[in-house]
Amino acid sequence: MIVRNRMTANPFTVTPENTIPEAQAIMAKHSIRALPVVQDGRVVGLLSKSDIAAVSPSPATSLSAAEITYLLKKLKVAKAMSRNPITIAPGALLEEAAIAMRDHKVQILPVVDGHTLVGVITESAILDAFIELLGFRERGTRLTIAADDVPGMLAKLGQAAARHNANIQHVAVYRGQDRSTVVVGVNTPNTDALEADLAEAGFAVITKLINP
Repeated sequence: MIVRNRMTANPFTVTPENTIPEAQAIMAKHSIRALPVVQDGRVVGLLSKSDIAAVSPSPATSLSAAEITYLLKKLKVAKAMSRNPITIAPGALLEEAAIAMRDHKVQILPVVDGHTLVGVITESAILDAFIELLGFRERGTRLTIAADDVPGMLAKLGQAAARHNANIQHVAVYRGQDRSTVVVGVNTPNTDALEADLAEAGFAVITKLINP
């Protein structure tokens, strides 16, 4: 799956010269956690709620509410933003975006085509893609199967499904030492005969989830 297909295109942005209250207003209005900071068409930073919290006066401060509001009104995005954020290309794999987020401990990546911001990709978008890939919300049955990690294993699974007119719509393999866990989503809620066939072929059904 490609980042372009899962990103939010034409995202809301701020400039380094915007004030923190202006950025907060955009975040609140559109329920977003971070904003790309753009200057002269290029991404120069990323402003998150945690960045804003880091430059905001402590709750234990002796300043009055009016004084705190005054200080924030004077504070520019440039003073709070994280500079030179990690970015990703629209043609990159979604897995690359996930690894970049994980390695750099960020929840959002600006998507940049050349030097132009074209979107953002978020943790939520990647989680939605993961759910879709496994077919968790689709009608049918999701079987979790223990199988020997040998050549031809997936072919045998496919042949068993075909014998019972079960269309495999989703499949994922989690490899272990000698055996793998295979998650298979088929389009039918009735898999009793298929499960019996799989048992005869040496597979073991661990769990079964039916989405009617």
